[in-house]
Amino acid sequence: MVDFEEHGHSGRRAPLDIADAALVLCDARGRVESWPEGAERLFGHPASDVVGRAAAALLAPDDADRLPELAAECRAHGGWSGTLTARRKNGAPVDVMVQLARVTDGEGATHWLAVAAEASSLPGWEMSRAVLEKLLMQTPVGMAVVDTDLRFVWSNLALERFGGGRARDRIGRRLAEVQPGLDAEALEEQMRRVLESGEPVLGYEHIGRPQSEPRHERAHAMSFVRLDGFNGRPLGVCYTVIDITERYRNRQRLVLLDRAGTAIGQTLDVLRTAQELADVAVPDLADFVTVDLLDSVIRGGEPLTGPPGDADRVALRRGGQQSSRAGIPEAVVAVGDLASYHSWSPPIRAMADGKSWRVEWLDPHGPEWAADVPGGRRRQLREQGLHTAMVVPIRARGTTMGVTSFFRCAPGEPFGPDDQRLAEEFVARAAVCLDNARRYTRERAAALTLQRSLLPQGVADHSALSLATCYRPADELAGVGGDWFDVIPLSGARLALVVGEVRGHGISAIATMGRLRTAVQTLAALDLRPEELLARLDDLVSRVSEEGGQGTETGATGTSCLYAVYDPVGRCFTMASAGHPPPVIVAPDGTAAYAELPVGPQLGVSGLPFEAVEVAVKEDSVLALYTDGLLAGADREAGQPAKERLLHSLAAPGDSLDALCESVIGALVPRRQHDDVTLLLARTRGLATDRFASWELAADPAVVGRSREMASRQLAEWGLPALTFTTELVVSELVTNAIRYGSGPIRLRLILEHTLICEVCDGSSTSPYLRHPRTTDEGGRGLFLISQFTHRWGTRYTTDGKVIWAEQVLTT
Repeated sequence: MVDFEEHGHSGRRAPLDIADAALVLCDARGRVESWPEGAERLFGHPASDVVGRAAAALLAPDDADRLPELAAECRAHGGWSGTLTARRKNGAPVDVMVQLARVTDGEGATHWLAVAAEASSLPGWEMSRAVLEKLLMQTPVGMAVVDTDLRFVWSNLALERFGGGRARDRIGRRLAEVQPGLDAEALEEQMRRVLESGEPVLGYEHIGRPQSEPRHERAHAMSFVRLDGFNGRPLGVCYTVIDITERYRNRQRLVLLDRAGTAIGQTLDVLRTAQELADVAVPDLADFVTVDLLDSVIRGGEPLTGPPGDADRVALRRGGQQSSRAGIPEAVVAVGDLASYHSWSPPIRAMADGKSWRVEWLDPHGPEWAADVPGGRRRQLREQGLHTAMVVPIRARGTTMGVTSFFRCAPGEPFGPDDQRLAEEFVARAAVCLDNARRYTRERAAALTLQRSLLPQGVADHSALSLATCYRPADELAGVGGDWFDVIPLSGARLALVVGEVRGHGISAIATMGRLRTAVQTLAALDLRPEELLARLDDLVSRVSEEGGQGTETGATGTSCLYAVYDPVGRCFTMASAGHPPPVIVAPDGTAAYAELPVGPQLGVSGLPFEAVEVAVKEDSVLALYTDGLLAGADREAGQPAKERLLHSLAAPGDSLDALCESVIGALVPRRQHDDVTLLLARTRGLATDRFASWELAADPAVVGRSREMASRQLAEWGLPALTFTTELVVSELVTNAIRYGSGPIRLRLILEHTLICEVCDGSSTSPYLRHPRTTDEGGRGLFLISQFTHRWGTRYTTDGKVIWAEQVLTT
């Protein structure tokens, strides 16, 4: 017999046989859930009248009001026992002895378990050991009692389902002896804590491999309660075990899917996305994961729409791999290398039919999957213990891009259907990210190719300027932008330097940039002054935007541009800006300062005029032209303002232009920039005084002969006698035309650079034009002859007239 002490009465106890005790189960709100035959016999109510109703309705009003107090006492002390008055179906009162305990089910929900029996005339009651053991043995919850040495003294039949042998074989043994596969130390630590503190531990989750299922991991919810004797001394610990494996796995799946949603697709890089897929799956789902992609997918091309091929071997590119072991010892190919598979292998079959493949137990002696890797898969299975596998195709928008292979090492449990569904779900999510990265790679590659084709393919040094450029496209999140630069040779040994920036990113911005660059080159060929060139370019942008209806994000409206012309004879820059930041001029001693240049409106915005300035520079000075991305990145750095940092980084007169260019970019551009950066550096060279000659001429036909003589003597000094005949012809025709059709003053100038340049300046703005005279005409052949005997010729206009020039290629 087991004694239960009555609470709320005199405390007397007496033996009582309650073989007909009723076992009633209620939910957390006190509604009856289970009403066995014993309860119907005791209270007279059939189950149909009681189940679903509040248990308090069965009690006398006074005792019904006590239920919240009793529940609180039960929660605080692990249980309650005492006498209550109930009402039978006919209304008659009946005193019952009640033992109340709080229990939880496999889902973690709280229930109240009440053992009730009719009270005798005596105030106390006790339950027979047989009845108590029958009750505890029939419960589905595993239960056990250990003494203060943590040795088993009792366990129920339900605990046998978790392994460890029969209940009677546990007596006197420790948990580590009956369940060697579990983490017995952690569980016994919980028992000791309960013994020392008396505080119960409820809902402790434990993951392990019980002896009943040594190949499978199981999750259990365990509760530990200390058992005290009548003198208050601890007798041992009672613990309960509930299998919550399914709930635990569902929770793990949700965690894995959540992590996959946040960790995969952080970048728009195909290989990095593939590696993120492998990283997420290890170790929660698999011990070794490989991601193999079609080579065309990595390059941004379209994936296959049918089978990957009919050949015996199919090569895939290893996009990512991860292992729970350091160094990824299972891998037989490195990331980025080709992995060759037989056409009948599971990875290729999965790609061909778009269906996943799974095997619970791999055969170490089965045929090789991989081709060109002798013994590769057998070595993996044998040395690394890989014993179960899944292959899931990577599919998005109806096409297959590759496969993901999952492996587990011994003693891990084999992959099951739930594992396959989980793998398919988060591979499907990763496939969308991979396809986005592939499409972005293709578009970015197309944009970069177009951009490279539109930008100068390197800049060569000129006799007037030494040049260095650096173009740094924006990071992968911002895309390729519309920055551009150009170096355009002009007449008279001059050079035009251009830097511009189109708003927006992508193909449309690059196309707009190409159109504007072509327009600038066309206008520069007219030898327009900088402010006039920008004015015509502004008109063009406004007209194109109106005709095309383009918005400011994709059209040319809002483009900035800076146009500067360097004259090596006068050693000066003439420049104008359309909404572009002013350049920096670095003196030969390293002093750097921003040019005092009025910044006009952006192109296509207002139609207001532009203003040009002329800045004289010393030889060996450096002019730095840039786009605002150079300063935008520097603004994110703390400390010195971006404009001051640019001046400081340019003040390095001893560096070569290339080294200076790299130094400036390294100092101001962050690793993850958000805008394209263009930097163009030009070191000036003055034309030596003995390399050009100039003569003022009167508007008199008699000076034509004298001008030919002066030109001949100058060519003799330069050692160019072979060019004398052609030069005399050019000088004669140009001076004659200036006297006949122009106005004074007239100036003749010869410039020896990489070509021989002959210029005649007069005060008239009349445009000369090339004619094709008839055989009977007595004149009109001057410019026609010049065009036939020289390399090129042209006209440029100045503020006080025009200059007609012609170039000849130097002969050796």
